Order: sequence, then structure tokens, then C-alpha cells
Amino acid sequence: WSPASGFVLSREPASLSLSLPASLPTCDLYQNQALRLCLGSTSVGGQYGAISALSINNDCSRLLCGFAKGQITMWDLASGKLLRSITDAHPPGTAILHIKFTDDPTLAICNDSGGSILVIGLKPSLKVWMTFPYGRMDPSSVPLLAWHFVAVHNYVNPMLAFCRGDVVHFLLVKRDESGAIHVTKQKHLHLYYDLINFTWINSRTVVLLDSVEKLHVIDRQTQEELETVEISEVQLVYNSSHFKSLATGGNVSQALALVGEKACYQSISSYGGQIFYLGTKSVYVMMLRSWRERVDHLLKQDCLTEALALAWSFHEGKAKAVVGLSGDASKRKAVVADRMVEILFHYADRALKKCPDQGKIQVMEQHFQDMVPVIVDYCLLLERKDLLFSQMYDKLSENSVAKGVFLECLEPYILSDKLVGMTPQVMKDLIVHFQDKKLMENVEALIVHMDITSLDIQQVVLMCWENRLYDAMIYVYNRGMNEFISPMEKLFRVIAPPLNAGRTQPTTKSPTLFSFFSPSCCLAGRAYPLGDIPEDLVPLVKNQVFEFLIRLHSAEASPEEEIYPYVRTLLHFDTREFLNVLALTFEDFKNDKQAVEYQQRIVDILLKVMVENSDFTPSQVGCLFTFLARQLAKPDNTLFVNRTLFDQVLEFLCSPDDDSRHSERQQVLLELLQAGGIVQFEESRLIRMAEKAEFYQICEFMYEREHQYDKIIDCYLRDPLREEEVFNYIHNILSIPGHSAEEKQSVWQKAMDHIEVLIQLKLLKLLHLYGYDPNQVYATAYVFYPF
Repeated sequence: WSPASGFVLSREPASLSLSLPASLPTCDLYQNQALRLCLGSTSVGGQYGAISALSINNDCSRLLCGFAKGQITMWDLASGKLLRSITDAHPPGTAILHIKFTDDPTLAICNDSGGSILVIGLKPSLKVWMTFPYGRMDPSSVPLLAWHFVAVHNYVNPMLAFCRGDVVHFLLVKRDESGAIHVTKQKHLHLYYDLINFTWINSRTVVLLDSVEKLHVIDRQTQEELETVEISEVQLVYNSSHFKSLATGGNVSQALALVGEKACYQSISSYGGQIFYLGTKSVYVMMLRSWRERVDHLLKQDCLTEALALAWSFHEGKAKAVVGLSGDASKRKAVVADRMVEILFHYADRALKKCPDQGKIQVMEQHFQDMVPVIVDYCLLLERKDLLFSQMYDKLSENSVAKGVFLECLEPYILSDKLVGMTPQVMKDLIVHFQDKKLMENVEALIVHMDITSLDIQQVVLMCWENRLYDAMIYVYNRGMNEFISPMEKLFRVIAPPLNAGRTQPTTKSPTLFSFFSPSCCLAGRAYPLGDIPEDLVPLVKNQVFEFLIRLHSAEASPEEEIYPYVRTLLHFDTREFLNVLALTFEDFKNDKQAVEYQQRIVDILLKVMVENSDFTPSQVGCLFTFLARQLAKPDNTLFVNRTLFDQVLEFLCSPDDDSRHSERQQVLLELLQAGGIVQFEESRLIRMAEKAEFYQICEFMYEREHQYDKIIDCYLRDPLREEEVFNYIHNILSIPGHSAEEKQSVWQKAMDHIEVLIQLKLLKLLHLYGYDPNQVYATAYVFYPF
């Protein structure tokens, strides 16, 4: 029995034409692996030789056969009759190597071993659109061409892959709006092996056969090699005898004979994602597994996690070499999602069945911690919360350990806002589970990220108050009832008396902290503890909070309660931060007439509470006037503050009768001046009071404004904390550009006036450095010390 010399696939399903055997001009037609027709006879074998090329037209009605001695025959595939024999379509004495029908069933193209291409009745005339040099290559390398339609930028156009040797080039052919054809190079693929066949499986996947008969499955876009398969057992049929034209005496060029060593054009054909390889004894069919088969293959190996991961890559369109998924993206996702749901049910059953029957509880927990998160992950990725919180939750609840692990798995998704809503039953079980484990801080963190509609508001508020979950309580009031004032009143009622009396310090769980940040966030348009207030509610909430803060007394005020308790409490808690929040709020409301009235009102209240009360420290009072100075310095300022109040603050900060907090008072006044408050003072009076209070940094600030740099030397020398810095100051004035000659001269003269003091300072510094007693060596060192 002799091997076939070539074969061709029909577009008709399960049809295949083979030329058998290599030495005879017969062609067998198989359908569903059953012989249907045997075309030709042995009587003309000596005249035509073996069949060397085959081609079937588009409607599968005609078969062209090319022969080793150059003849061409056409057959009717319906009746099996010979329609014509063509003996003069090309120069005699050469074998037919290729023959192809065109889109027109009456036109065909053939190529022979003489190295020429002949066009039979093809119109219009051929036109060259692009030329591309091969470059250096092995002369025995097989030239290859392969077309396929490819989607690029939402347009489907033909793409030509051509290669010879180890480099594949891809060219895209497209027609523009004017009808002109353009050929553009897309990319090229460098290989480490020589090719003898190139086949498209689909628009994204190609299969390459190298010279050692190894298949390489390549993803075209990423150029990643997905798989390799050894096919030497196929015993592939090569077309060497035809390329060498042995049937006609071997009259071919040396180049063609070299190529013929590896030529297998007529032995490989593809259709519908399948590749057919003609071996010496069999025809082998190879194809990529469909996406479903690939998933099922992993399931059969009990690799459920890997199967889910692969299915998800199909769902997201990230998998390569995909076969069997058609339609638009939404349809493809729906098909894959259905299969993933089936796997998830199987996975949940497996998790319960594989659970250890006995042993430590930690072993069971670890088992479910390894498996349950996978179910949660994929249900949420598939946006199937209905499945997660119904069937999956019910199934896993059969095991108490699995149920607990399931509930704990939800925590990171809730905290990252990937899971907001859930069924009331699951929500209730979740809170109870964390309560039972004494994880109340976790409960609070979860509540403030949840959809409030899934909570029993009354029950949650009671739980929050009992467990001091103030964040959660404020969140439930704000989000559940759009109520922003009630939680503030509750918290202020608890913390105001001890805080105003100075008997409490806020901690991380202190209601003081929450009573401060809640109104502060509301004034800034932010929800507490996270998020933003709905835009349509922001003006209303800000007005409500302002009205709340400026209340003269609280709802259940005692006779001893001081006026404006809420503002007073916030100022006692963190003066600077509260004033910063007010500054931001003023900025937001600068174009609101009502807000301008609120600004003036709250400024008047701040002054009344802080200036007329001795409970506040100099630093706190200074913060208030620094805040006021910044507001008054704005070009669009509408606030009015009596200037005498600034004078009172100056008297308060510079009071010579109070030596306590000297540095604090000086720093507060300095910040006030730097914030623009200097315009509120008479400068000469300010300097006198600063000198009297020994506020030398204030004096320096004022002298520097007047360029009286020489007087600043006195400020350093009189300040025990900064006297040694005088040397750097003098050096900077004398050496750094930017000061006039007169200014430098005055500084130099002042330094000379204080030369003795300066030398003593420097000497004392050196003596202390080396451990000597200054009183013993001062006189001697003074004589020799150069300034």
C-alpha cells in the first residue's frame, strides 16, 4: 500500500479528498470517514503520473487535480465525472505544485516546478501593492503564505502572514473611504526554529510546524508560545518528488529542489479550527480544545480552583487560544458565568465533604479558610450576590465552622466598599458572629461601610451606645435617618461637663473625639466617619450644624451651664483644629449671604467665649486671634472685629505680671503677627511691650521689617536661649548678598560695640567644649582670642 501524495478539504462538513497512491492518478473522496468516490483510473497512470496538487471550489461542486507530469483535470463531485483535461496550461515537462480556485469558480491559478506562476483567464490584471525583501535566509527554507480575517480597531480586515526561515511578518490589508487599498506592516515574530508550515486556527491563534516536526501554538497578539506538540509519529508526507519533478526527469532549478526537501504544502490543510495532517498511513486531525473542554479537563483532574481561574480568564477575555465562544461580549460572559456557577456549587459540596470529621477546631477552620474565600471571591466577581447570600450561604451554614469562616470572609470586601448591601439575615448573623467573638471594633468598622437599609436601626443604635461604638452610631443616624444633630446632642451631653472642667482627656474611644469630628466634618461638607454628604443636603446640614453650635444653652441645661456650651466644648477640645474647620467653611460660604451672617455671628460668639473667660490658655487665645487676623487680611473680608480686642490680646500676651508660659505666649504672638495681625497694632507700642515682656523674637520680627539689622544683635544677646546664634546671624548679614553697604556697616559696628561680650560667648563655648573652668583661664585666653 502506497502513501497518499496530497489531500484537500471540502467546505462541505466531514468531506475529504485524497490522492492515492503516490504513483497513481486516482483520487478518493471520503465523507464521514466512508469512501464516497474514486476518481480516475490506473490506465492513464503512466501518462499523468501521481496527483501532486488538489483544489475544491467554493461551492464544493468541482475538484481540480494537478499531476506530477503537468496535466490538470477537473471533476464533477456530484456525479464523479471527468469534465475536462488540461494539458497546455503551462510549459510541458514540469510538475504541478500548487493549484487553487479563485472566488470565481471558472478561474484558477497553478504553479509548477518550472518556477513560474501562470494566471488562467484572471482579470483585471495583477497590481503590486507592496514588496518586502526576504533578507538573508537558508536557501532550503520553505516560503509560506497564510491569510485570515482579523479585527483591528473594531474593523475586520484580511491579514497576511508570510515567512521564510525563522521570521514571520504580518501585513494588514485595508481599504480606506476612497476605495484605495493600503498594506501596512503590523509586527513580526522572531523564532528560534525554521518553519515548514504556517496555519491560522483563528484570528488570535496560529499553529507553526518547524523543520523537526514539532508544532508550536502561538498567541498572535502577545507572541506567547502556548503549547508545543511533537508530531513525528504522524510520518508527514512531503512533496519532495514533485518539487524535484522526478516524474519528468528532474529538470528543476537547484533552489526549487532544495525547498522541496521540506515542502509539505499538499499534506496540511485547515478548516473550521481544525488542522489535518496527511501521514504515510493515516490522516490526523488536530484542533484546540474548546473553552468548555479545557475547563472540564481540569475538573476531571479535581483541579477546581484552577478550573475556576481558567473560566474567569475566559469571562474577562484574557484567555488565549479561545475556541467555542461566539457572539458579543455580554453573551460570551453569560455563557461562561453559567458554567462557573455550576462549578461553584460543585466546589461548595466538595468543601463540605472534604472537611475533616475529627480533630482540632483549628484544623477545620484552616480547611474552610482555604476553600470558602474562593466561593466568596467568584460570586462577587460574577456579581451574583443573590447566589452568595442565598444558596451558597444556606449550603455552608450546614457546618457552623464553615458559616463562621464565610461571615469573616465578608469583612475585607465590606471594608473596601466592594460589598455594600446584603440580606438582612446575613447582616444580622454577621453582627452576632463578631459580637460573640468580642470583636466590637470590627463590628463598628463594618457598620460604617454597610447599606443602612439592611440594618435594624433601633437595634444597632442601642448596641452602639452600649458598646461605645460612636462612629457607627453617628453613621446610622446620618445615613439611616438623615439626622445630623441628634447624635451630636447625645454625645455633648456626656462629655461637655468633664471636658469644660478640665477633668478629662480624650482617648481613641472617648466620645469627646467623636463629638468634635462629627460637627467639624458636617461643616466641611463631609459625612462622618467617611464619605460625603449628598450635595443637595450640604447647605441644609451646614445651616443646621451652625444653628446647633451657636445655641445659647443646651436642651437640658442646668442652672450652672455657661453660655454657648457647644462652641465652648469644641474650643476646649482642640482650639486650633476647630478654627481651621471654621476657616474652610468660611471659604466655602463666601458667596452665600446667609453664611456671611453666620460667620459674623460665630466670630462674635468666639470672642465672647474666649476673651471674657479665663479658662483658656494663652495659646488658645492666640489661635483665635491668629484665625481672626487671617480672615481680616483677606481682600473680600466682610467680618468686623473691634480693634481694641487685639489690644486686649496684646496686653494679655505681654503681661509682665505673668511669667508662666513665656515661650508659649511669645510664639502665639509671633504667629499672630505673621498671619497678618500686625496691621491691627500700633508698631511702636508693640515694640515697647515686646521689649518689656522680653519677647525678643517679636522684636527681631519688627526690626527686620524696618531693616534695623543692627538692633537684632541686641535681641540675640539678651535672649539666653538664642545668644549663641548671634555669630551665624552676623556672618549671614555680612556675607550673604542682598544687604546694602550701610546695613552691613551698622551690623559690623554693633558687633564691635559688643566685641567683649561676643568674645566671652565664644570663649565660654570653647572652654565648655574642652572641659576647662572659665574662671581660671578667661583672662589669658581673652588677650589672644581674635574676633
